[in-house]
Amino acid sequence: MNKTIVIDASGGILGRIASNAAKKALLGNKIIILNCNEALLMGGRRMIIEEYKIARVRGGSSLNGPNFPREPFRVMKRAVRGMLPYKQQRGRVALENVICHNKTPKEFENSEKISFKKEARGPTFSLLDLSKEI
Repeated sequence: MNKTIVIDASGGILGRIASNAAKKALLGNKIIILNCNEALLMGGRRMIIEEYKIARVRGGSSLNGPNFPREPFRVMKRAVRGMLPYKQQRGRVALENVICHNKTPKEFENSEKISFKKEARGPTFSLLDLSKEI
């Protein structure tokens, strides 16, 4: 298989994008996720922001982890990592094949993209908003 799959995350739900990317990465494909800034989180804004703040504080600067990212493309990659068996060899290889970008680089502007846009049935906000809050 080993083909490159380009995913446009704008307007898509974080968990759905991450689970599909993880599944395709385990099959041996190279996954490029674009526009991570515009991926959406579903649920109550205050509750989610508090959970992410707690996760960030848990690591602290003097401790060795867990290190929780703030940038949207790193939050996306960590969500994909959570859906992979990253402590096993096949999961590590699959995670190396996932690349995330906050915007669309020039080499991917004209490529065919998979979109996970769907009408949300509840409150949503973007990863960019989350990164500004935490």
